[in-house]
Amino acid sequence: MTPYHSQNPKTSGVIAFEIRTDAIVVKFKDHTYLYTYKSAGKAAIEKMKKYALAQKGLSTYISQHQPAYEMKY
Repeated sequence: MTPYHSQNPKTSGVIAFEIRTDAIVVKFKDHTYLYTYKSAGKAAIEKMKKYALAQKGLSTYISQHQPAYEMKY
């Protein structure tokens, strides 16, 4: 997984992420979530990938839009 270095780590719950072809895995402090095209839709996943790569806005996007996840572990 790629570490997530938010500009404001005190407010971001995201610790790391892994980009896949049709999905993104997001690790938070307590849990890890798999978001896929099937669960959240292609547009949402592509936006999440963009925020993850920019190291900015991923936690905010998830909290505001609450995309459906395929698996929590």
